Amino acid sequence: MDNRKFLIDSLKESSLVKISMIEKNGDEILRAVDLLSSAYRDGKKLLLCGNGGSAADCQHIATEFMIRLSHHIQRPALPAIALTTDSSNLTAGGNDIGFENVFARNIEGLGNTGDVLLAISTSGNSPNILKAIEMAKSKGMTVIGLSGDSGGKMSGLADVAVVIPSNNVQRIQEGHITAAHIICELVEDNLYGQKP
Repeated sequence: MDNRKFLIDSLKESSLVKISMIEKNGDEILRAVDLLSSAYRDGKKLLLCGNGGSAADCQHIATEFMIRLSHHIQRPALPAIALTTDSSNLTAGGNDIGFENVFARNIEGLGNTGDVLLAISTSGNSPNILKAIEMAKSKGMTVIGLSGDSGGKMSGLADVAVVIPSNNVQRIQEGHITAAHIICELVEDNLYGQKP
């Protein structure tokens, strides 16, 4: 393998996916901003779930909301819980009620009407993510889905579906964190930015 060619091709592909997100995902990203801003104004919270790299993204995104993303905005914490971080909970759930139910069970216990679920699955077809969405909807929550390629089953279940226009998992994950950073920064600005 030609390492330099691989590097150049990867960076170009990543850049092209991000540029295509303007047209393919721009409206959905802005809808997600509006939904989250409204939920936070109403005193609601954000729950997040995903597997593997998407689980790590959940922790990353929850931290940006709880601590802050934009250092030029001083603000209180925005409640966000990554359902991917408690090893005792996840292993007990996987052992006792099945891994496909672990996130749904936590949403059953923590979710309330008006809360928002951010569900991440690169394929849009992860069984435990689909069950989490179903539970969230049954609790009267709003669902923002981040997926890729065709969007999978998730795109038909989420209130807002941000489907990254790529079938390369790495590029999809990069698109997810880019979209999430934009969402977080705009929510911060909507709620606590300087008003003209």
